[in-house]
Amino acid sequence: MVWGGVGASQTTGQTKAFHQMNLYWNSVNLIIAGFGYWQATNQSPGIGFLETMQAQNAIEKILLFNAGLDIAYIAGGLYLKERGVRIDKDQFVGFGKSIILQGAFLLTFDVLMYSFHSIHAKEIPAIMEHLSLGPTGFSMQIPF
Repeated sequence: MVWGGVGASQTTGQTKAFHQMNLYWNSVNLIIAGFGYWQATNQSPGIGFLETMQAQNAIEKILLFNAGLDIAYIAGGLYLKERGVRIDKDQFVGFGKSIILQGAFLLTFDVLMYSFHSIHAKEIPAIMEHLSLGPTGFSMQIPF
């Protein structure tokens, strides 16, 4: 955000617009991150296995949806950049470049996070193979 503000104040044309959009975009990111942090601190940590599995499934769906939005951001940035070139408007070109960059970063982030969560979800059934419930109670085997 600081770099965007400094860059916008010391440049002109496309470069100024690029830095401005980065400042705007990252301001929104800060608000979203702050809200996410606030929510995380207000949750109770004691959830059961079923709730954990549901949360795992939900986060995977959210990450896939976000990846689709990221592709839409990139497409919108490409359109804005092309439109700016066509009508000779530096601000559109700079904004478009910034949105392409931000969308590409978010797409990379969401795909990596989905991959990590997907790998983690595949480990959960392996853990369940070592748990058993019988007439005498619950047991867990730890192979080594």
